[in-house]
Amino acid sequence: MSKSPKPTLTTEAGAPVADNQNSTSAGIGGPLLLQDQHLLEKLARFNRERIPERVVHARGSGAYGYFEVTDDVSDYTSAHFLGEVGRRTETFLRFSTVADNLGGPDAARDPRGFALKFYTEEGNYDLVGNNTPVFFIKDPLKFPDFIHSQKRDPFTGKQEPDNVWDFWAHSPEATHQVTWLMGDRGIPASYRHMNGYGSHTYQWTNPQGEVFYVKYHFKTNQGIRCLSSEQAAELCGTDPNSHQTDLLQSIERGVFPSWTLYVQIMPADEAADYRFNPFDLTKVWPHKDYPLQRVGRLVLDRNPDNVFAEVEQSAFSPNNFVPGIGPSPDKMLQGRLFAYADAHRYRLGVNHTQLPVNAPKAVPSGKANNYGRDGFMAANAYDRYAKNYEPNSYGGPVETGVPLSAPRPVTGYWGTHEAPQHTKDDDFFQAGELFRLMSEEEKGRLVANIAGGLSQVTREDVIEKNIAHFTAADPDYGRRVEAAVRELQEG
Repeated sequence: MSKSPKPTLTTEAGAPVADNQNSTSAGIGGPLLLQDQHLLEKLARFNRERIPERVVHARGSGAYGYFEVTDDVSDYTSAHFLGEVGRRTETFLRFSTVADNLGGPDAARDPRGFALKFYTEEGNYDLVGNNTPVFFIKDPLKFPDFIHSQKRDPFTGKQEPDNVWDFWAHSPEATHQVTWLMGDRGIPASYRHMNGYGSHTYQWTNPQGEVFYVKYHFKTNQGIRCLSSEQAAELCGTDPNSHQTDLLQSIERGVFPSWTLYVQIMPADEAADYRFNPFDLTKVWPHKDYPLQRVGRLVLDRNPDNVFAEVEQSAFSPNNFVPGIGPSPDKMLQGRLFAYADAHRYRLGVNHTQLPVNAPKAVPSGKANNYGRDGFMAANAYDRYAKNYEPNSYGGPVETGVPLSAPRPVTGYWGTHEAPQHTKDDDFFQAGELFRLMSEEEKGRLVANIAGGLSQVTREDVIEKNIAHFTAADPDYGRRVEAAVRELQEG
């Protein structure tokens, strides 16, 4: 059987390439010539192959799949993709570590990003969360400082325990998330074996205009599996791509990972008097107060064809809502509504939504029906007679007049206000509750993980402030951490 002829190699302008092994020179062994367009084009493109990596969540993996509704939630939201049992919606999910750079190891002790894009019939809906239900801070004004403390020091060029623990010493609200991070679930064995959480509080609005606040919980159907610090340290050295390899090979083998989506639902009228501030990202809603209600199943069944084009250039923004879903007064969510989209405009350009992985499937050819034009890397063509302003008399797209979510009343004076205090609002109660839920073995590993980092801090006052936080969460918690730190210091 004859082989089909190979295609002709061409320049980017489409011209055939005569020689891809030897540059054009002035005679044998002579200097190279500026006229060698193929050489210049290859080197220039190579110099530009990388784009700025994400400041956080730089190291990531992703896959396509679908979300299928298994339970009726139409009494709570008018979102079309959630409106009928059995309905499937295409999705793209990007996992990530938070603090390390693009080449960092997958098995680091670090929160994991869980960013999910639903390609719905009403537009793309992005749910940007982590594998933890809480976070370190509750106000976006502190976010740049927090990340600076966790990233590489500008002088030493590496992550510094002094910086990490000094910030936490001045941020008592971080105690709950630190307890999560330093516990057994701080290092998932793979992306498949961890839960995902929306973390923030969101608004659902039903067809009657009733408002509910919700929290998303994606429970892994593979079971929770985690690594000890010792196992993770070995894996980081032997296979820094462990999570990427596991996800890729699992899907290639036809073993499709899946998660069951549950939500906690709070009628909006109950928010003001709830014992915790329901919009505080450092706190959870106990399940006995608001039980989990099943919604559907998320399945990943297709690997990307090109990691750069589809994983690195994927862009998620929590301000991408669809009718029936909207934001809440969660301060961290409010800050991210701007920051995420702005980060993508910087990294990928103003037209990043035209890239296939980000393009909405709700409109023909992924071309948004709006009046945005031009800009860097504009790819979509428009009718030559289409106007770029609104309103107009030429049949351009028009507004619906129907808000995506229900309006909520606001009152008061503008200013820099602290969040309103609820009856059980403090920075330590829930961290203590989490500690007391742990077995003796889990407590021992948690304390050892904390002490391993805290004992490296050079300032005694920073150590003491952090120990005071753990003591405020639970006296036994603080005593154990202090004893472990002193033992390591003396050793």
